[in-house]
Amino acid sequence: MQKRHRIFIAINLSADIKKYLAKFQEKWPELPAKWVNGDNLHITLVFLGDVTDQELGEVCMAVKEVIVRQKVFDINLSTIGYGPDGKLPPRMVWASGPKNKDLSLLKKDLEEVLLGKVNFKPEERTFSPHITLARISTFLWRQIEPEERPDVNENIDINFTVESIEVMESELKRGGPQYNIIESYQLQ
Repeated sequence: MQKRHRIFIAINLSADIKKYLAKFQEKWPELPAKWVNGDNLHITLVFLGDVTDQELGEVCMAVKEVIVRQKVFDINLSTIGYGPDGKLPPRMVWASGPKNKDLSLLKKDLEEVLLGKVNFKPEERTFSPHITLARISTFLWRQIEPEERPDVNENIDINFTVESIEVMESELKRGGPQYNIIESYQLQ
């Protein structure tokens, strides 16, 4: 039986941004949520799920094909809040920002090239940059009276330049997932 890898393509963040975002868990300790380890914070472009060694090679070749058409671009994150927007109960706490044309084009290009190489299901919804900070327990959330629920809404101003994207593997460990970079690709 072939080994399978849990793979996604992501934009990693600088250590400073990860540290800044990780501190928000201290702000809402009563929130019934599992907070993401600060080292694992990233923006997921494409989640592929379980792939074989051969498919992983195809993924890396596809990203290499796409990356030559992409330029360095900037992202802005402006809000910490519940997500996805309009979803009740919320499923997560995230840092999000306005839609970004360059990011959307990169994501679309990756999905189109990958569709011909790997079996995965592209997202249907419009993509906005976001970083999952915590996953909320729906069961515990519903146990809290509405007026007792924390108001998670904060304006932030994080701007950074995306210079690379990474093919990442998620390995489930006892203390939670560990993310490892398989390949890193520099934007032009």
